[in-house]
Amino acid sequence: MSAVETWGEMVRVEHEQSDRMRGARPSDHWTQYARQFKADPRRAGDVLVERLRARLRPGDSLLDVGAGGGRLALPLALSCRSVTAVEPSPSMCAVLRETATESGIGINVVEADWMDADVAPADVTLCSHVLYVIQDIAPFVRKLESHARRLVLVVLFQSAPQSQMYGLWERVHGEPRHPLPSLPQFSAALEEMGIAHQVDQLPDEPARGFDSEAEAREMLARRLYAAPGTAAAARLEAALEDSLLAGDDGVWRIRGSRPLQPCIVSWTPG
Repeated sequence: MSAVETWGEMVRVEHEQSDRMRGARPSDHWTQYARQFKADPRRAGDVLVERLRARLRPGDSLLDVGAGGGRLALPLALSCRSVTAVEPSPSMCAVLRETATESGIGINVVEADWMDADVAPADVTLCSHVLYVIQDIAPFVRKLESHARRLVLVVLFQSAPQSQMYGLWERVHGEPRHPLPSLPQFSAALEEMGIAHQVDQLPDEPARGFDSEAEAREMLARRLYAAPGTAAAARLEAALEDSLLAGDDGVWRIRGSRPLQPCIVSWTPG
C-alpha cells in the first residue's frame, strides 16, 4: 500500500469505528466545541503564531484553510496585507466573525469545504491541525499548493490530537482505537507526491486537560461517545476513577498523557 493509500485507509477505518460507536454524524461536529477556539487576536506569547508570523511578509496575502474560530487567521491578519479564511463549520465561522468584529480586524470568511471553495490564490496558504481527518489527502494538498504563490505552511502534531484518549477508548468500548494519521504519515505522503518539504519542530505543548473534574467527565463522555445511562458511560466512569488526575497547575488530565509535539511543515509550490 502506498503512503497516500495508507493515509486514506487510516482515516477511513477511524471514521468507520467512530460512526459505529457514535451513530449518525452531526451536521456540524463543532457546535459543542466552537467557543473553545475563541482567542484574543492580540495575545502575546503564542509560539505558533510567532513562528508563522516570522514566515510572512508585510505585503503578503494569506489563505487559511480550515481556519476554525480564527485563532491563527486573526492575529496573522495584523501582520500581512489580507487574509481569507476558509472554514466549513457554521459554528466555527460564527465565532470567527464575532471575534473579528469585536477586535476590529478585517478578514474575508468563506464558509465552505476546501475542495468546494472558490477562492483566489494567495502568497501563502496555511492549513493548521486539519489534515488528520481528510481521507483523500492528495487532491487536498495539491489544491493547497496550487493556491500558494510563494509558500505552503501545514501545522501537524507528531501524533493525532486525541491520541491521549486512546487508552480510555479501549476500556470503554472493548477494542483498540484506530489512530488517525499525523506527521510521520504526512511526510511519507509528501515524499511520495514528489514534494520536497521542511519540518520545523516547535516546543512541546503540555498535554491537553480540563479546568475541572466535572468538565473532564463531561467532555470525555462526549468525545468517547459514552452517552448518559449507557453501558459505555458506566465503563467510562469506572475507568476515570484511576485515570483522571489533577495536576499541580490545577488542570485535570488523563493519567499518562504526554506533551503534544507540534511541527510546521513548509514547502515552496511548484
